[in-house]
Amino acid sequence: MRYHFLALSALFYCFACGESEPVVQQLPATGSITELVRSPVTADGEVDPARLPQMQFDTTTYDFGTVREGDIVEYTFGFTNTGRTPLLITDARSNCGCTIPEVPEDQVAPGARSSIGVRFNTADKTGEQVKPVSITANTYPSMTTVYLRGTVLPKAE
Repeated sequence: MRYHFLALSALFYCFACGESEPVVQQLPATGSITELVRSPVTADGEVDPARLPQMQFDTTTYDFGTVREGDIVEYTFGFTNTGRTPLLITDARSNCGCTIPEVPEDQVAPGARSSIGVRFNTADKTGEQVKPVSITANTYPSMTTVYLRGTVLPKAE
């Protein structure tokens, strides 16, 4: 019985390894699958930024001038998605807890405008201040930085 099983397995193996053309299914050039899959890397390894969303800010630096310690500085950085695919912001951070960004939760369609709000609490901050906010999105490069800049005077006593 054991030899019959081995002989049958060997016979199956021989016929299963026959030379036949592989079956390749061609996907249509357009359609829902190809619209969802986008690779920014070309065949030669170069990144094609035209295949990604792009954030075009009205300004990347806001100079708030001179304020008193304890004041709250708020600014909204407006931008447009100038790319051809939807933009999604995945993160926005500052280097300290005194500066808090607020980003849109929804995707930004190609050609659409949106904004990132930033709030800077000047408590215990005096002198020249430069507060960066790093924004991570599905763009190339994936990180963009905007800045609040200005001078904080000590409290009037």
